[in-house]
Amino acid sequence: MNDNRKKRRKRDGGNMVVPSFDDGGGESNEVNQFDVQNQGGVKTKELKEIITSLILLEEQGKRDDEEFAEEEREEKIFLETNHEKKGRAMLDSYSQLQEFHQESDLKDEIRKRKSRANNTVAAATTLAVAAAGNDLISGGNKDGGSGDQGKKGVKGTPQRRLWVKNRSKAWWDQCNSDDFPEEEFKKAFRMGKDTFEVICNELSSVVAKENTMLRDAVPVRQRVAVCIWRLATGEPLRLVSKRFGLGISTCHKLVLEVCSAIRSVLMPKYLQWPDEESARRIQDEYESISGIPDVVGSMYTTHIPIIAPKISVAAYFNKRHTERNQKTSYSITVQGVVDPKGVFTDVCIGWPGSMPDDQVLEKSALFQRASQGLLKGVWIVGGSGYPLMDWVLVPYTQHHLTWTQHAFNEKTGEIQRISKEAFARLKGRWSCLQKRTEVKLQDLPVVLGACCVLHNICELRNEEMDPELKFDLIDDEMIPEIPLRSANAMKARDAIAHNLLHHNHAGTSFLS
Repeated sequence: MNDNRKKRRKRDGGNMVVPSFDDGGGESNEVNQFDVQNQGGVKTKELKEIITSLILLEEQGKRDDEEFAEEEREEKIFLETNHEKKGRAMLDSYSQLQEFHQESDLKDEIRKRKSRANNTVAAATTLAVAAAGNDLISGGNKDGGSGDQGKKGVKGTPQRRLWVKNRSKAWWDQCNSDDFPEEEFKKAFRMGKDTFEVICNELSSVVAKENTMLRDAVPVRQRVAVCIWRLATGEPLRLVSKRFGLGISTCHKLVLEVCSAIRSVLMPKYLQWPDEESARRIQDEYESISGIPDVVGSMYTTHIPIIAPKISVAAYFNKRHTERNQKTSYSITVQGVVDPKGVFTDVCIGWPGSMPDDQVLEKSALFQRASQGLLKGVWIVGGSGYPLMDWVLVPYTQHHLTWTQHAFNEKTGEIQRISKEAFARLKGRWSCLQKRTEVKLQDLPVVLGACCVLHNICELRNEEMDPELKFDLIDDEMIPEIPLRSANAMKARDAIAHNLLHHNHAGTSFLS
């Protein structure tokens, strides 16, 4: 029975109606449902608009990309077309230029052929005239002249002189004669006749030329004389030409040829780094002069004035000479090492005048030799313009020197004076080094090298220089940016200075 009741209750509970206590709440629920539906419709509409906008933006982006790609393709086509036009124009221009050069070469060749033909005709005419003259002479001799003269006329070689201008060689013929005074010859060529003869003999195999049918070759002695006179006096080629009876271009050519021969033939013999035996002798001589041991050379750098070059003008500008002379100056450098007799054992020629002494040293073959360890254990004494290194000994440059340092500077100054006086004799003997020359910049190292070799020959043969040729050498020295480059060299220099003062090698002139 109880079970029946429970089943009845479940049926009744399933059909129970729950009473409402909202007081009009039904209408409110309907409004809320309507609002939710409206809001949902609005959101759906906004979402559709957003999606539509995104689709439009995507389509717009695709169109923009397509337009950009199209513009890029058109621009590429335009550039390629323009490049092809320019390439064709350049090829056409190059072809026209080649045709022009070919026509010019053809015209030059035709002109040369005509010139050779004319020369051949002229030579044939000259030979015919000479042969006719010889026939007349031989005929006259057959009639009543000497038989020897007839043979000489027949065998006489015809000489053409159509190109040769008659110039007076009286001055050179006078100098070249045996009775020309030795002192006058030495004054003119800065050396005696014997030294001049030695140079001519050693250069003969290189500078000698053979005679031709057109003209006689300039003799070796005259070739060498033209070069030495030009170097000794610095005369313009125009005056050298008149003095020796040769053309200006011929004189210029002879100077360069002989200077090249001197550099190639005589420099290896007369200007070379000393061997072990010679180095030992040089060290002993320098030590007897200054008391400083192991010195194998005295180094100095001078400047040679030049005409303003066409390229790298700033590199050759010499600021110090310009300020001192109040005139724009350009120069190249000559660095040299000399032995106690003032003979050059090493030279470095041709670096621009704006370079200080220490930079010129770093560019030289001497520096490379030292870097390879070939100057280990020896000193080369230089001025304050060089840095102190393991093989370069320079004076103290700081202020407030001690007595020991003063004494050391005095002794290094004695060694430095030897190289400075050697350069003064070099410039005094060869006056072309004192002023700007007509020699081209690329030819100057050859000419300057020849001057150094000729200086050594004169020094080795004890050729005294005329006191009137004395030259006052003025070169400014600038202390390098890094004056001390070796701690060991500093200690060695201090030890040398100490020994000089305490072994009575140092003088006392610095006290006065």
